[in-house]
Amino acid sequence: MKHSLTDVPGVRVGHWTDQAAGTGCTVVLCPQGAVAGVDVRGGAPGTREIALLDPTCTVDRVHAVLLGGGSAYGLAAADGVMRWLEERGHGFDAGAAKVPIVPAAILFDLAIGRADVRPDAAAGYAACEAAHDGPAEQGCVGAGTGATVGKALGMAQATKSGIGSSSRRIGPDLVVAALVAVNAVGDVVDPADGRIIAGARQREGGFAGSQEVMEQALMAQTPRVGNTSIGVIAVNAALTKTTATKVAQMAHDGLARTIRPVHTPVDGDTLFVLSLGDVEADPGLIGAVAADVTAAAVLAAVRQAVGMFGLPAARDLGRA
Repeated sequence: MKHSLTDVPGVRVGHWTDQAAGTGCTVVLCPQGAVAGVDVRGGAPGTREIALLDPTCTVDRVHAVLLGGGSAYGLAAADGVMRWLEERGHGFDAGAAKVPIVPAAILFDLAIGRADVRPDAAAGYAACEAAHDGPAEQGCVGAGTGATVGKALGMAQATKSGIGSSSRRIGPDLVVAALVAVNAVGDVVDPADGRIIAGARQREGGFAGSQEVMEQALMAQTPRVGNTSIGVIAVNAALTKTTATKVAQMAHDGLARTIRPVHTPVDGDTLFVLSLGDVEADPGLIGAVAADVTAAAVLAAVRQAVGMFGLPAARDLGRA
């Protein structure tokens, strides 16, 4: 076990990163196809090809998932992922052509680094070229490059975050894994003791507690921009689109355990589930474990992050 999304056979992860601009994108490749589900809980999502994941829709396999920075501009990176897959003959057979199915979700990182540099088709293609089945790189790479948390007091008092991964084996065969780019308006807390490990910082030191700040300000005084946590859960179990969707719903519990507050009107929190394999397991169990590995991935995202653009990371604050 690599404690990575790539512990699920058939999954590859690749990043494109622009450290200077503070943005990037991450591709999760499953070229042979995977049953997929999705659940969107945040009030400000930016997504592509989400509707077809509804269990009532016809297409039942996806070939990659794109997670990107750049706000809505970053959705263009999925074009490069499609081109990479098409060149290799992967996609939904529509008769006249094979059409790669690439759902995507983005986070808002334009308030850090350069707002005029965003992931594009070339970035998505490059992420595919970089994809591998070894341990997924974590921290300030890919979609996590410009990620921050704790913006209740403004960006200047936020904490740097990133992208993190985790996995767990249940019994001899079942593997459930998660990869999450954490860019929340709220704080990240350790559910073991409720301690804030990354969030809104007081000027005199220590954390302010984002929800407490919001309560005092009645959420009307300070602009809170630059949000959304997005991720992918992969399993080697045999799921349908319906059960994959249920697992995605349950996986959001992992965000709720570690991010406070979460799923706000200014977050676009979105989680995908990919089913690759034929292990027989109860979807309820898979969903429960998915919440666990999602929570662990959130903690990894802030613990693996490094300070950038004048913002410290948890390790700089003695919380990693």
